[in-house]
Amino acid sequence: MSTQVPVTVLTGFLGAGKTTLLNRILTEQHGRRYAVIVNEFGEEGIDNDLVVDVDEEVFEMNNGCICCTVRGDLIRILSGLMKRADKLDAIIVETTGLADPAPVAQTFFVDQEVADRTKLDAIVTIVDAVHLELQLDEHHEAEEQIAFADVVLLNKTDLVDPSILNRVEARIKKINPYTKIQRTTSCDLPLDEILGLDAFSLDRITEFEPDFLESDHDHEHDDDITSISLASETALDYDKFEEWFSTLLRTRGQNILRSKGILDFQGMNKRYVFQGVHMLMDGAPMGDWPEGGQRTSKIVFIGRDLESMRLQEGFDACKVA
Repeated sequence: MSTQVPVTVLTGFLGAGKTTLLNRILTEQHGRRYAVIVNEFGEEGIDNDLVVDVDEEVFEMNNGCICCTVRGDLIRILSGLMKRADKLDAIIVETTGLADPAPVAQTFFVDQEVADRTKLDAIVTIVDAVHLELQLDEHHEAEEQIAFADVVLLNKTDLVDPSILNRVEARIKKINPYTKIQRTTSCDLPLDEILGLDAFSLDRITEFEPDFLESDHDHEHDDDITSISLASETALDYDKFEEWFSTLLRTRGQNILRSKGILDFQGMNKRYVFQGVHMLMDGAPMGDWPEGGQRTSKIVFIGRDLESMRLQEGFDACKVA
């Protein structure tokens, strides 16, 4: 049998910090070669553009959840990577924030070719210390992501009072007493704490999910949650955008689970990148636009009742006349 390539699955609810961690892995000087598979919820790909420009191969799967409609794509990409496994040290799979890790993990055991050539090294779950309690109350995926975790990164700890952190940590341990919890800010921790762990235990998983290898793990998403993608090749007015977006988050942010975008503002040479969770948003210029290429602003919203927010109308009003 050929040497098995280790696979790390990065999961976590919308906006927890998965792409932040992925970019750290890809930019640190560790001398290892990774292939990266990125999955998004929605037709317009944003995450692939947010992943830093590196030599590693990055594969993008859009318009479907890795645990549902595009699972076949995952198997095909993994099979293709195995043809050049000798050039890889490891594979990293970043799931959509709405993924149930069960069928993703199951892939590495029930598909024979994948099982022969890859090894599930660890499931690393990033959680948002600010919003986790609410997410656990409202979304079963958030609980599943913790239940399957070998390591939990309790992220954004700088934004939460220590007493709340202790309460959140206790809730994580109640769901999964076996997981190792790492408190982080901006997912900043030594990479050997999350990569190359050989930590995934099939015995532990079958303890709380005895039919793990037998069931189809049909995963139903909350039908109320949808995504809307907006794009424009016309530059945007910074002041108009700031006024529209801040008002939107202030008044409708509870229903906006996730917002993220890459924007072309008039008079700004760099791409403006922002990430938002509910009413919290952080943005800054980040990297030059590709020389000679079309500058296209792209935004993705994931949430409830998005159609009533007149997002396209608000976005269009921010374009430079």
